[in-house]
Amino acid sequence: MKSKPSDANRSAAVIAYHQASKHHLERYAPGPGGLDWANQPDPFRHFTGAPRIELPLRADSLPTPFEAVRRGERPAPFALERDSLAILFELSLGLSAWKQHGGSRWALRCNPSSGNLHPTEGYLICPTLPGLIAGVYHYLSHDHALEQRAAPGSTSWSSALPGGVVVALSSIHWREAWKYGLRAYRYCQHDGGHAIAAISYAAAALGWRARLLIDWGDDALAGLLGLNRADDFAAAEPEAPEIALWVGPEPSPLDLSANSLADGLTFLGRANRLSHSQREWPGIADIAVAAHRPNVSLTPPFEPPTYPPLSESGCVANAAALIRQRRSATAFDGLTSLPRENWLAMLDALLPRRDVPPLDTWPQRPRVHPLFFVHRIAGISPGLYLLVRSPEVLPQLRAALRGDWEWSLATADLPLYRLTAGDSRDAAQTICCHQEIAADSCFAVGFLTEFADPLHDAPWRYRELFWETGLLGQILYLEAEASGLRATGIGCFFDDALHRLLGLDGLAWQSLYHFTVGGPVEDRHLQTLPPYAHLHRFS
Repeated sequence: MKSKPSDANRSAAVIAYHQASKHHLERYAPGPGGLDWANQPDPFRHFTGAPRIELPLRADSLPTPFEAVRRGERPAPFALERDSLAILFELSLGLSAWKQHGGSRWALRCNPSSGNLHPTEGYLICPTLPGLIAGVYHYLSHDHALEQRAAPGSTSWSSALPGGVVVALSSIHWREAWKYGLRAYRYCQHDGGHAIAAISYAAAALGWRARLLIDWGDDALAGLLGLNRADDFAAAEPEAPEIALWVGPEPSPLDLSANSLADGLTFLGRANRLSHSQREWPGIADIAVAAHRPNVSLTPPFEPPTYPPLSESGCVANAAALIRQRRSATAFDGLTSLPRENWLAMLDALLPRRDVPPLDTWPQRPRVHPLFFVHRIAGISPGLYLLVRSPEVLPQLRAALRGDWEWSLATADLPLYRLTAGDSRDAAQTICCHQEIAADSCFAVGFLTEFADPLHDAPWRYRELFWETGLLGQILYLEAEASGLRATGIGCFFDDALHRLLGLDGLAWQSLYHFTVGGPVEDRHLQTLPPYAHLHRFS
């Protein structure tokens, strides 16, 4: 029998993938070299033969202000039933609009995705509720419907889920690999982080809480969702299990087990094929094995420091409207300036606080520390700034980065340090694969992440590091909208060029994701259409 690789070997394989999938100034990571448009993956997975439950479109009835959501001021909890779960999915993984140009038409979603390719699939595991029978469901965003993938074998199954439901996420690696090649696995992971945050925000707007079930391993989650059923995916692209969240008005039960929920399930339906053919990327298969997550022991959840209440943004929109208006900018005007108070409020939202979404969903100490290329913040000198989200790592950061950085506090209210003053637009543009959007913004961000230490004994944490960057990215997306701006994630960047700029050597710290916020330039050739007019179903 072939032995399983040790954690040390798996960590080495994770690092090997990470190094191989880096873009460099003189060359890009291995990719397809061109886009086979005839083979573009279908953006919507469905399961033929699975019973379907249409969900009502009720998000417009949700009165919760976004300002209340972002500050953790939840309304009285909505009843746990089909209609409230419909709002949860509509505002987290549902469609937000259609775009049309000429003969082309494509959907946007509330959860952003690299290249709008959407590798993330969503599932619901629920007890019997008003309007919904117990079971495992796949969420089909195109139709705003639940497909019942499995029925429980006994009525006692529902009692294991008191006061909440489980929302689970998977990834279809091929959807990203079709365009991005080897680097696709990275993008699937930070897309997962965006989806986690989107679920957390939507849950808070309903008065609920969301919490990662961080102890559930990949095999257990795959068994519960039916992702390990070869016959159900015989002709279809596989899905990789990612993470599950407890969502609802009550805390999750301590003995909640994916294996026990999966026992006795009867599965229904077969997955559709997304492309007529695939190009294999062995490096993606290798990293999927190396970063495979076992069942892990629960540890005491991270207790965030006590910070003052989150600074107000001044946003007057309700949560549903703001969440659905989020877009990824394609260009910035190079002129818009963001007031200092608004920028600091955005940064304040990146600090973990008890009961404030989406970071109250994340049960671990912060490992991601955003580096800001400040271009146009009124009242803030242009330059490089670092937000240290975990105070205990400040000495390590100071020792790791260049010795001639200033490390001067930019404000008394946040752990924000100016490293150097000066025009950083050219540096931001060059590092972000020469994209002007990184220089024409109000500010750009590189998510500097603790790297080697977390992977030493737990190679699966590679995925968690990306999820955390995606969480922070989703915060910035919505904070930008609340300030009248727009944002976009940037997956194409020259990893080591940023590390050299900072003076980093080795793998103790790595930048895993980039981001930028500014005044958008709208493409007036594009027509925007409502998200669900094609269903002729409004309530």
